[in-house]
Amino acid sequence: MIAKAKSFFEDVQAELAKVTWPTRKETFSTAQVVVVIIVLISLYLGACDVVLTKLIRSILR
Repeated sequence: MIAKAKSFFEDVQAELAKVTWPTRKETFSTAQVVVVIIVLISLYLGACDVVLTKLIRSILR
């Protein structure tokens, strides 16, 4: 059992050595894109919420 666990962690370490990690610049630029998209989607959903709320209130009056 211990031999299997040791082998597993050796395999994990070997696979992690193969990973190509992004540079700091790539990570920062990708994070900026994600934040901008989140803001845009939030604004769109907020506008939809306001419009639908006003529409429903006008129908119910």
